[in-house]
Amino acid sequence: MHSITDWLDRFCYKHPRLGIPNLMMYIVIGNIAVYLLDNFSGGACSAMLAFIPAGILRGQLWRLVTFIFVPASGYNLIFFALFLYMYYFIGNMLEREWGSVKFTVYYGIGVLANVVVGLVLSVLYGANYAWSVVSVDYLNMSLFFAFAALYPDLQFLLFFIIPVKAKWLAWIDAAFFALSIATSLLNLSWTGVVLPLVAIANFLLFFWEDAARIFGRVRHQHSRQTINFKKATRDVKKEKGYLHKCAVCGITDADDPDMEFRYCSKCNGYYCYCMNHINNHVHIQ
Repeated sequence: MHSITDWLDRFCYKHPRLGIPNLMMYIVIGNIAVYLLDNFSGGACSAMLAFIPAGILRGQLWRLVTFIFVPASGYNLIFFALFLYMYYFIGNMLEREWGSVKFTVYYGIGVLANVVVGLVLSVLYGANYAWSVVSVDYLNMSLFFAFAALYPDLQFLLFFIIPVKAKWLAWIDAAFFALSIATSLLNLSWTGVVLPLVAIANFLLFFWEDAARIFGRVRHQHSRQTINFKKATRDVKKEKGYLHKCAVCGITDADDPDMEFRYCSKCNGYYCYCMNHINNHVHIQ
């Protein structure tokens, strides 16, 4: 996976013209336009742009791309506007961090994966089935994983009031993914399992090292051999009554809390000295 990540970085570097600047802005504008047109046409605009394999086979090749502009169903106007704003903000931040090429490749691979899933579904369940399930909803939600990996401590105002860090919102997003997968498994709806997993796989393709480092850090923190230096320091100070003691005059940090202590790098051993003797002592060899 590390080699794949490196290859993607090299590919983006060697093909600077593949980037689409402000890609997420165009996607958001497209969603708004289709949403408004659907209100006047009774959903005819979405039907014309949606991923319909039968239409693609008849030469309507635009459906391979235009389904990314079809708004998610089931949201009222407020939530629709809120989600679009979040997608625009996150997409814009990712593009600033990565550059337009890498962000375009990230989103493009996700779209391509959805197209492949849709074509496979049309073969397994019929052409009309893919129309009802193939969308970029999970791909858009996976953008939050990428954002949280890059800016874990950036705060959002939940409900415009409660400050919440991005990493915690990412866990909520992950819980939604897990719930969707679990519900689909219980209902034996394999498409509801595949689409979230495809979005997660796309994220891991670009953030495998970050994910491995996070889980590696967790394992390290739970290792029985890991030393808690803060606790060890407190234990030593509690046992001896002090933490630092000058090897020349014997003064300790308990005797003079304002005194600074240093360890001499020239002495052969681990010898501590107060500021009065750090530069005025015989080096121990």
